[in-house]
Amino acid sequence: MTPTPARASAAAAHALLRRTRCFAAANQIRTASRAFSSAPAGASEPQVHFLSANQKVAGDDELDVAIVGGGMVGLAVACALSNMPLTKHLRVAVIDSNPALKSMNYLKKDGIPDSRVSTVTPATISFFRDIGAWEHILQQRHAFFGKMQVWDYTGLGYTRYNARDVSKEYLGCVVENKVLCNSLLLRLQEQKEDIGKMVYPTRLVSLAFPSKSRNVGVAGLKPPSTEAEELCRSNLVKLDLSDGQTLYSKLVVGADGSKSNVRQIAGIKTTGWSYPQSAIICTVEHTAANDCAWQRFLPSGPIALLPIGDNFSNIVWTMSPEEASRHKSMSSEDFVMSVNRALDFGYGPHPNSSSLDHYVERLFSDFGGTAASTKECFEVPPRAIGLISERMAFPLSLMHSHDYVSKRLALVGDAAHTVHPLAGQGVNLGFGDAAALAKVISEGVSVGADIGDLSLLNRYETDRKAANIAMAAVLDGFQKMYSVDFGPLNVLRAAAFHGAQYISPLKKNIISYAMGDSKSPLFS
Repeated sequence: MTPTPARASAAAAHALLRRTRCFAAANQIRTASRAFSSAPAGASEPQVHFLSANQKVAGDDELDVAIVGGGMVGLAVACALSNMPLTKHLRVAVIDSNPALKSMNYLKKDGIPDSRVSTVTPATISFFRDIGAWEHILQQRHAFFGKMQVWDYTGLGYTRYNARDVSKEYLGCVVENKVLCNSLLLRLQEQKEDIGKMVYPTRLVSLAFPSKSRNVGVAGLKPPSTEAEELCRSNLVKLDLSDGQTLYSKLVVGADGSKSNVRQIAGIKTTGWSYPQSAIICTVEHTAANDCAWQRFLPSGPIALLPIGDNFSNIVWTMSPEEASRHKSMSSEDFVMSVNRALDFGYGPHPNSSSLDHYVERLFSDFGGTAASTKECFEVPPRAIGLISERMAFPLSLMHSHDYVSKRLALVGDAAHTVHPLAGQGVNLGFGDAAALAKVISEGVSVGADIGDLSLLNRYETDRKAANIAMAAVLDGFQKMYSVDFGPLNVLRAAAFHGAQYISPLKKNIISYAMGDSKSPLFS
């Protein structure tokens, strides 16, 4: 049978590239090569063909996925890819100079909790279980909580939430950020024989994305192996690292935080603003264990008291930058007094139920039944008896990228979006990004698609963008609503608290939305 010109061309490309070191090996053997260039037929730009997995050997500097940023979300992407059957063969690298990435042992439970924590939702916990990392968290410090109380400094209203309202065991779990990172690293260590080859303890210096104008050499003027290597790499992203190494990757994942260098180099624009607020975080101690999450809205911003295990709780207190500076520099004793005042009678009285509340409760009890927490009374949070960590302060802002993806690039976590921390949702949005991106990459591998192709990556953006914008809008609305001390607005806020407390269908949907199980905080 006489081969067609297309087959002859593919065979020639195979014979040439078989002598080069191109992309990372794949599990499945594909019998035909496919074009990786978007140049139209007949164009002067070279048409580049790549080999299937069994026909080449991966070069040490050639990757399928380069993850810039080894924080919680970046590690989650790596862990998810390493755990999925269709993507575990991919050559993935994590680029980050943080020395903490060398930690591979369980962190002791009996030490002082770190003040940097995250409240992970049941949806995030399910993701960690799926990728095999949750069992490592259970071996380290963590604190499940099944109850939450939110109230206003005016004393006009409060809301209680209980996991039993939605037939769950818990509303969330508070975990130190270093425990989340360590658990992901431990899982990666289980999945990879030599994780040292996966983590690059260095910094990204520059990125060069492929372009049609890139010079890939002229046929006949260079040795075949050099020419083939340039043809292959001309369609990859080039990453120059601070230690002098150069890597080439099909896909770059920007997981390098809100000031993402990857995003800036790619020229992706953002929309956002800084809030006139800073947040102070620290760890305090009680006389007994705390098993409830507490949040009170004050004139300058909310204060949250989150259980972190044993007799410890984490404080996240939003206030003006001037107040933050003052609270950070005051004595430990004065700070603890200020915390207890803010969580008790300071700024206003305790809220109480009224006969109207119980009427509203009975009115809506026929629509889905009465939630368990509807009958719970207001409680005063446990008092702090000591400050046991340093106080850290950081400015607050909202930021959202216009695009999450471009050709051979995807942004995840804070590199794509940042939100106000008043509901602790930021890291959960990031983990949602990690899960969605890994799923899209797996789908691409399953059909032999180019994992850096924009049409494939757009699926990830479509999946995540709407959900992230919705959450950012809800949190921004809360921030603005509780930043003004104005009589009519105070009454409106009180009505919202009463509605969330006594209208059981609304309460249940708010809980489901916060847990990641619902797409809207209102009725659905």
